[in-house]
Amino acid sequence: MLKCRDLRKIYQKKCVVDNLSFSVKEGEVFALLGSNGAGKTTTIKMILELIPKDGGTVKRAHGVQVGYSPETPYFHPFLTGREVLGFYGGLQGISKEDLRREIPELLKRAGLEESNTKVKHYSKGMLQRLALAQALLGDPKLLILDEPTAGLDAMGRLEMMHTIQALKKEGKTILINSHILNDIERVCDRGIIMKKGRLIYEWENGKSGKSLEEIFVEQIGGIE
Repeated sequence: MLKCRDLRKIYQKKCVVDNLSFSVKEGEVFALLGSNGAGKTTTIKMILELIPKDGGTVKRAHGVQVGYSPETPYFHPFLTGREVLGFYGGLQGISKEDLRREIPELLKRAGLEESNTKVKHYSKGMLQRLALAQALLGDPKLLILDEPTAGLDAMGRLEMMHTIQALKKEGKTILINSHILNDIERVCDRGIIMKKGRLIYEWENGKSGKSLEEIFVEQIGGIE
């Protein structure tokens, strides 16, 4: 579904992603892991062509639509959640008839009630939920979720994980970046651990007999 080969990104003479290679199989949930500054979000932005690569290649399966939920979502503060989805759906060329059917379903799936509440009154967790709903517009086959549980309380995190598991059962392929290792272990099949822009460990759920937290600490060498 997705293949990255020798990805490289340099900022101000510093290599923040260094010859990174990995692949994501169709129908799996794949994790990008690492401490702050490891290069995870930069990698995602190169995959999405939001920033240029300084080297390497990104290949997606032909014709695959991508849905993206950013780490820090921003939506126009004077729109409601429904209006936000309508706006982005229009940008994607989704018909008004399809949006009338799709938007209520997406708001429900993301755990947001339809209301006249403006986005400026949303909590951080509500913004994360709306970002997921926006990512699901148009029923994309590949989802890229950057810190999807940031700002959610314990129940919200659990609901988000259940949603991701349901999306996997529907055949979605998901690339996820998160610092919450228990969540990753709950929903992901495989992943990689990055340190200073480099791949240092390839993880497969349940293969080593150790918890992901144990592996992470061993590979990173403690809290950075």
